Amino acid sequence: MSACTPTRHDDANPKEHSHEPHSPPARPRGPRLTGADASASIAVFLIALPLSLGIALATGAPLQAGLVAAAVGGVVVGRLGGAPLQVSGPAAGLTVVTAELIQRYGWRTTCAITVLAGLAQLGLGLLRVARTALAVSPAIVHGMLAGIGVTIAVAQLHIVLGGTPHSSVLLNLRDLPAQLAQVQTASLAVSALTLALLLAWPRLPGRGGRLLRAMPAPLVAVTGATACAALLGFSLPKVDLPSWSSHALAGLPEGPMLGLIAAVLTITLVCSVQSLLGAVAVDKLIAARPELSARVGRADLDRELLGQGAANVVSGALGGLPVAGVAVRSTANVNAGAVSRNSTMLHGVLVVIAALLMVPVLELIPLASLAALVMAVGIQMVSLHHIRTVTRHREVLVYAVTTLGVVFLGVLEGVTLGIGMAVGVALHRLTRTRITHHEEEGVHHVRVRGQLTFLAVPRLSRTLHLVPQGAHAVVELDGSFMDHAAYEALQDWQNTQAAHGGTVELVGRRTGVRIGEPTGPAGFHLDGRPGTPDTSGCRCHPWTPWRNHQCAIPETGTSDRAGSPAGGPGTTDEATHTPEDTKPSALTGRLVTPSAAVGTPTAPTTALTPGDPPADGPEATGTSNTTGTGRQLARGISAFQRNTAPLVRGELARLAREGQQPSQLFLTCADSRLVTSMITSSGPGDLFVVRNVGNLVPPPGEESGDDSVAAAIEYGVDVLRVRSITVCGHSGCGAMQALLASDQDTVETPLRRWLRHGGPSVARMADGSRPTARLAGRAAADAVEQLCLTNVIQQLEHLRAHDSVSRALRAGELELHGMYFHVGEAQAYLLADGGEDEVFDHVGVADLSA
Repeated sequence: MSACTPTRHDDANPKEHSHEPHSPPARPRGPRLTGADASASIAVFLIALPLSLGIALATGAPLQAGLVAAAVGGVVVGRLGGAPLQVSGPAAGLTVVTAELIQRYGWRTTCAITVLAGLAQLGLGLLRVARTALAVSPAIVHGMLAGIGVTIAVAQLHIVLGGTPHSSVLLNLRDLPAQLAQVQTASLAVSALTLALLLAWPRLPGRGGRLLRAMPAPLVAVTGATACAALLGFSLPKVDLPSWSSHALAGLPEGPMLGLIAAVLTITLVCSVQSLLGAVAVDKLIAARPELSARVGRADLDRELLGQGAANVVSGALGGLPVAGVAVRSTANVNAGAVSRNSTMLHGVLVVIAALLMVPVLELIPLASLAALVMAVGIQMVSLHHIRTVTRHREVLVYAVTTLGVVFLGVLEGVTLGIGMAVGVALHRLTRTRITHHEEEGVHHVRVRGQLTFLAVPRLSRTLHLVPQGAHAVVELDGSFMDHAAYEALQDWQNTQAAHGGTVELVGRRTGVRIGEPTGPAGFHLDGRPGTPDTSGCRCHPWTPWRNHQCAIPETGTSDRAGSPAGGPGTTDEATHTPEDTKPSALTGRLVTPSAAVGTPTAPTTALTPGDPPADGPEATGTSNTTGTGRQLARGISAFQRNTAPLVRGELARLAREGQQPSQLFLTCADSRLVTSMITSSGPGDLFVVRNVGNLVPPPGEESGDDSVAAAIEYGVDVLRVRSITVCGHSGCGAMQALLASDQDTVETPLRRWLRHGGPSVARMADGSRPTARLAGRAAADAVEQLCLTNVIQQLEHLRAHDSVSRALRAGELELHGMYFHVGEAQAYLLADGGEDEVFDHVGVADLSA
């Protein structure tokens, strides 16, 4: 019997049931152009045109090269890329690299380097390593962009003042005082007007300003400066677009081999990282607009890398600048209302038309205006928001080293220095652990500041042994990580202290935070003793909902219906908690208290027979926890909308369009401790789940039967065409306990009438002629577990009696699986194939990898 974990590998029609988790859903080819895409493409074109010319000017390349890169980026990446709304073209982040290559190797060799970098990107895309690029520290990326921005701004400042920039930042800074002494008034005036319009246009007030802001600020700034320069008769250097017949194309690379390889790697690295980070940023913009995310979906980063590689090959071969995803144009594309890749492609077509038909108009633009525009872009690349972010995360040193390295040494050298510094900072954080000990009023306090790894275990052990055996100790953990070696050392020392009559209390840095699982309003110490109530308010971590942890505890302190048939005896969902096995948490570094086994009740309880009132529900106490559970529900929904919805919105939108196509029907108990998606590692659309009290399948035609289960089975088999049906029982099932403890004299209730469908399972277990169901390696622990196992087998027989199931089985289109989940052990067992013995085999890690 194969593992019951949901999978689509056995699907007979993979095109219908298989999909890449990070790939956008398949879409009809050749969608027609919408009005929204057309208007967005015009807005992007009006921004891209002046920026492309300005970036070409800043690199020292032919001005047509910027237009070629913009056109190729729009058409090629727009058609082949994996981020439909990201706009690609010549990027300011590539300016410094390209300018250095042109100075060193010449323009034709630079074009050849661009082609080779594109081929390298294609190779990386085929290897599907796009997401690996996202492992680069954001501090390095932001530092690289800031360094490039500083370099651009300093160089363009010379053109703004009417001079000519050098290729080195140091030379530009050295000559800046002399340039200020020889400033050209006309150039400065045109540049100042460009900057003023660029800054003021997005801030125009009133209704009229809102209408005027529809025109992109870069276009308005360059157009306004050009018109003023023409009206005032300024004699300034202007855009010079030579005839396309004399346009230089790529040539064979010439130069030292190592230098060329380093140049190709640099272009590949900068283009790839900037494009992939841009695609992720565009995903966030799309996720903020649900109506758009339902149509576009998430970016396929590997496909985006392939598209960028193809564009660089084409752009380099045609004599264009390197191509990468551009944040400014991409943001404008999304904000302008684009709904498909047609907008990006059409903007590229418009650039081609402008390059062929608008040459006389483009040649009126003063170079000083373009230089001011690019200088503003360079200044914006030094983001104060990024500086605050890296400072808050204590990575400002990585940011500063990368920035200074890029400015004074070069992009590749600066990024290399940044990576080295990031590794050094990470190692320093792992090894920089301060452990102190002091005694206060007979209590020994041990404080750990930093990450607890195996490197800190010797110091931790020495400090812990300063605490006398049998004494009371408080260990304060101030860190976000604790590895297994540190956990073992701390646990062994705690056990030794407890053996000698001592007590150990683990707390967090903030007062009142116990490092242990709460039980009701109180905390637990490491040895399982109840602690003092935490009245300071609960501080939840992302993992705590799985630990049945709640922030708001009802004032009544009552639990949900303990011992109900669905939940099993002693099951508590809110106020009463019992800590589970002690495990270190990589997320929080805290220890979880081992005071009782999972599912062990905190107070004596007995299984309820059908018709009995709940022992400790709201009816018994005369109080209600509706207000508390209502807040809990709203809090959970809010957390989903904030944290989870952005991650699954694209996938759910695809399922909403295409409909559900589950591979399995999963029939299990309504017990709140069974989370089907968790124990089967499944996601939305994978399982068609039917839950009821006792995971029962009424036989067809049964008097007083239940058609809801039969209807679900028929729908799953005949309509959804599921490939398998799984009946899953579990340990401590309250329904099975109720069946064993049933009293014929009790009052007839709907629950009792439903549990009659479990009668054949009781009879099967009592029949000595049948083989006894058991777990691999051991017999059932008690009569309840024996009935749980037998019930799974009996319900599988009921399944086979349904017409839709029997037809599918005869046709070989369906498989039936039996499953048993031991809640306390968090262990799944599957019913073995064949043979006379009814054995549930243990499912381990090796089985899941098969």
